[in-house]
Amino acid sequence: MTKANVTNETIRPEETAHFAALAQQWWDAKGPMASLHQVNPVRLGFIRDAIDTHWGEEGRTAKPMTNKRALDVGCGAGLVCEPMARWGADVTGVDATAENIAVASTHAVGAGLDIRYLAGELASLDIGQFDLVTALEVIEHVADKPAFIGSLADRLASGGLMVLSTPNRTAASKLLLVEMAERVGYVPRGTHHWGDFITPDELRLLLSAAGLTMGDPVGINWRPGKGLHLSNRDLSVNYIVTVTR
Repeated sequence: MTKANVTNETIRPEETAHFAALAQQWWDAKGPMASLHQVNPVRLGFIRDAIDTHWGEEGRTAKPMTNKRALDVGCGAGLVCEPMARWGADVTGVDATAENIAVASTHAVGAGLDIRYLAGELASLDIGQFDLVTALEVIEHVADKPAFIGSLADRLASGGLMVLSTPNRTAASKLLLVEMAERVGYVPRGTHHWGDFITPDELRLLLSAAGLTMGDPVGINWRPGKGLHLSNRDLSVNYIVTVTR
């Protein structure tokens, strides 16, 4: 649900305004961002497993990112940055919305975490490269997707790992994420534009054009009795992937 600028025209002004209006409620687990709080443990579980797999035995500790740099693009108020900092990473969070960055910075200080937060366009920030780059629920908000992927690729260090997640463009995602979720208030109205969703095949081609290789996508789904969970079979609503050079 968050996003990061790449060029002056990458992010639509109305979307930046939409998320800015929600900034002060980002950390309210029962507020308008409740859906992010519910899906976050699932995403973090995937990221942690990916870290352990990518770095092998080196990663299988309580702090697998010690002495590594991590970048979360479209960081919102820091729901992913803070766990990565607790994993030992030197964390930078970037978001297009200055209001999000202000809330993220304040919350990190209160949690006793040293996280660098920056507002602005990813391509224009002189922040170097990172061992881990994440962009979760971001690319569907980006108008210039090739430019965005290119900027992510520029930030990925040699031997690094990237993790992306996004809604799939299917009839199921249109019904569940746009029509139903926004209608009942599970997701704030105006959050999703179904035509901007991207399929796994489209994402794979974009990543390949930037010199990156996408792993097998894993679905993020919900069902009664199980709640939100990862699925190797069902990619119809949302999916998450690893990316390497």
